[in-house]
Amino acid sequence: MSEPLRVGVTGGIGSGKSAVTQRLQSLDIEVVDADIVAREVVETGSPALQKIALHFGDDILSEDGSLNRAALRRVVFTDPRERLWLENLTHPLIGESIAKQLAAATSPYVVLSSPLLLEGSQRDFVQHIVVVDVPESVQVARTTTRDNNNEELVRAIMAAQMPRDSRLASADTVIDNSGALEALDEQIASLHKKLLSLSAAG
Repeated sequence: MSEPLRVGVTGGIGSGKSAVTQRLQSLDIEVVDADIVAREVVETGSPALQKIALHFGDDILSEDGSLNRAALRRVVFTDPRERLWLENLTHPLIGESIAKQLAAATSPYVVLSSPLLLEGSQRDFVQHIVVVDVPESVQVARTTTRDNNNEELVRAIMAAQMPRDSRLASADTVIDNSGALEALDEQIASLHKKLLSLSAAG
C-alpha cells in the first residue's frame, strides 16, 4: 500500500486553520498539528524548556514551572535575534516529531497544520499546500478578540509571518475563510474530494 498524500494547511494568525483541520478530522483524516508538537517539545521538565529558562530567565515560566507562552511571545516578537535563538533550539525538535507522526499516518491523506509551513523546512514534508486566507483586517479583529492580545502585538506577529501575497503565491489550493461557516463547509467538501482523488492517483 502506498503512503498517503501529505497535505500542508497553513495561513496567517487568525485565518481559521483550526476550523479547516477540525472539519477534515471529522472526515476521518489524520491531522498533525505543528502548534501541538511545538508545545510538546517544551513541556514542563523537558530539556528544551530548561534551556529556554536558562536563556530568557525564570520570568518566562509560570508558577507551576510550565512555559508562560504570553511572556515568551512578548520577548521574541519584539526582538528578532531572540526569536532566531528560540527557533534554532526548537525547530529541529519539532521537525523530528512531525516526520515521525506523518510517517505513521494511515488515512487516505494526512494533513500537517502549521503556521510556519512556508517559512522554513516544513514545506519539504508536504506534497500539496492549502492556504487558508482572510483579509488582514479580519486577522487582527479575530486575534485581538480570541487571544485578548492588543493590536500592536498581533500586527508584530503578522509582520513576523510570511506576507499574505507570498503565502497565496505558494498555494496549490486556497480556502477563503472570510465568509459564513456554510461557505467554509462547501469549500472543505470540495477540497476533501480533490485530495482523495490526488491521493488515489498517487
